[in-house]
Amino acid sequence: MEQRSEKNFAVAVCLSGVFGVIGIQHFYLGRYLEGSCDLGLSIFGYFSLMNGEIVLGVVALAIDGIHTFIVTILLLTGSFRDGQGKLVCYPGQKLKGASNV
Repeated sequence: MEQRSEKNFAVAVCLSGVFGVIGIQHFYLGRYLEGSCDLGLSIFGYFSLMNGEIVLGVVALAIDGIHTFIVTILLLTGSFRDGQGKLVCYPGQKLKGASNV
């Protein structure tokens, strides 16, 4: 039985679109490990660029950017879950096998 997350869809999407590469949306949604990994990857990428490791920095930031893009798409389609395993639903989204409250 699917359950609807209490987290606000619009806030999650905006955080993902604006601050996604540093993982703020994951912290908001209670996915702390994934948020920490995003933040660490961003810091590592920028640190590598500042220390002349251009290829390593670009690869790290590209991986982080691709991950953020995928998470944003999953959020927009109502397919992403919060830290409690509940779906972050877009307005009007129907859940399968559950009351839509």
